[in-house]
Amino acid sequence: MRISVLDTSPIVRGSTPRQALHNTVDLARLADVLGYHRYWVPEHHGMRGVASSAPAVLVGHLAGATKRLRVGAGGVLLPNHAPIVVAEQFGTLVALHPGRIDLGLGRAPGGSRAAVEAVRPEAERGAKTFREQFDELRAYLDPVEDARVKAIPVLGGNVPPIWLLGSSAGSAELAGELGLPYAFAHHLNAGAAVEAMCVYRERFRPSGHAAVPTSLVSVSVIAAEDDERAEWLAGPTRLKVLSRVRGERILLPSPEEAAAYSYTEEDRAEIAARSGGVLVGGPATVAERLQAVLDGTGTDELMITTPVYEHADRRRSYELVASIAGRLVGPADETAGRRVGDSDHRDDA
Repeated sequence: MRISVLDTSPIVRGSTPRQALHNTVDLARLADVLGYHRYWVPEHHGMRGVASSAPAVLVGHLAGATKRLRVGAGGVLLPNHAPIVVAEQFGTLVALHPGRIDLGLGRAPGGSRAAVEAVRPEAERGAKTFREQFDELRAYLDPVEDARVKAIPVLGGNVPPIWLLGSSAGSAELAGELGLPYAFAHHLNAGAAVEAMCVYRERFRPSGHAAVPTSLVSVSVIAAEDDERAEWLAGPTRLKVLSRVRGERILLPSPEEAAAYSYTEEDRAEIAARSGGVLVGGPATVAERLQAVLDGTGTDELMITTPVYEHADRRRSYELVASIAGRLVGPADETAGRRVGDSDHRDDA
């Protein structure tokens, strides 16, 4: 069973963007040693708790800091960029790190209205549909001989595998129709995961990107030595969820701060209603809950994101997930065993 990492480079209370980014590099090196398959960083703008704002830059650094991991953007928010620039950036990354770069594409804004407007004005973002933007990007990645403008770093076969990201049945349908590998954000919309994956497989059309349905599901996991410790570590995430519901944006607090908060019964009910998508527990509990996600979605790969306060606890959580990966059982379909863009790249490292 393949397991991977999704890392937003979280900036917790009392930390800095520099420390968050250094923690990301450290975690990527650990994931490389532990046998994780890929390591993705997303694109966000103007979010003070997220240091992952420039995925192409960060992907290049992480690829240089590791030896065998596939490294990628999970994802580049295509409406924020001119497609030729995305092709040039990721063509360059593939040329420098052959066989190890992924390009995940998303449609979300990636920040507040003001932040997104500063990245690219709405008039430019909405001038073309996402499908038109994708077709333009694809044309740069696979140019015709007489194309007037080419993304030069792509030439010679420096083309990354493309994934479509999403958290709804609509994105699943589009991924299937385009014949793209699909990454579903269970950590954002756990309740829609099963339906979305069914829609994806039903609508899938074989393409040059993937011959068979190819998927991963990103899951929020907080693992510790036992259930009690894991619940303690999950306190800050639950307080942050509650604060967001109450209209207040906070950086992730410490477990001590979360434990000291005076929760009302209404608060506890709100947290229970909104935190079910986070898988919390010791190794046995987490293994059981991850297996339930696999059974429900039929996915080929799990991508783990871990929102905890201390970097040492985050490292330990990934170590524990790696230790239970061998117990997890993926889809029975043998065609899931070899995927587009996932050929053995260890000889290239």
